[in-house]
Amino acid sequence: MTDRVIIFDTTLRDGEQSPGASMNAAEKMRIAIQLEKLGVDVVEAGFPAASEGDFEAVSQIAGRLKKSEVAGLARTARPDIDRAWQAIRNAARPRIHTFIATSDIHLEYKLKMSRDEVIRAAVEAVTYAKSLTDNVEFSAEDGSRSDRDYLCRVFEAAIAAGATTVNLPDTVGYAIPAEFAELVSYIRQHTPTSTKPY
Repeated sequence: MTDRVIIFDTTLRDGEQSPGASMNAAEKMRIAIQLEKLGVDVVEAGFPAASEGDFEAVSQIAGRLKKSEVAGLARTARPDIDRAWQAIRNAARPRIHTFIATSDIHLEYKLKMSRDEVIRAAVEAVTYAKSLTDNVEFSAEDGSRSDRDYLCRVFEAAIAAGATTVNLPDTVGYAIPAEFAELVSYIRQHTPTSTKPY
């Protein structure tokens, strides 16, 4: 682990979900170019499987940026990962960002999956994404409401499967800053980062 701060900007993906903030492809391109000029390390350009328009915008951005990594978001489903890769594969520095929910409330009501099934889905997604690019990010959706020790298990499995970045989102704005800082500290202290198979 290094002490370098890496700037990850999701304006073009998550930011666009704000009411009144939707953008067309040309607007997204203008913002992406400015983000690269600002020195942003990773530009999450969009969610290619969400729509044809998002796919086209991500593809265009991937073909234009030269310094920033270009990330495409994907659920842990292979069709999503394939679509993300198709959109970013021509980027100078492509990244696949795959995610699955890890909170018990999401597992029960949204995914209808067990904890072990979620870990298997995460491992399969990261392994598959890793077969397409060495640069794979894994996110635990609703991480701030997830069981801490379970989060550690999920992250350990994702890292062992090849994730080069793990992301701990506060998806629903559940945690206050001090709580979130403490959670991040706990995860860092209790998650092995070796590359042994899970």
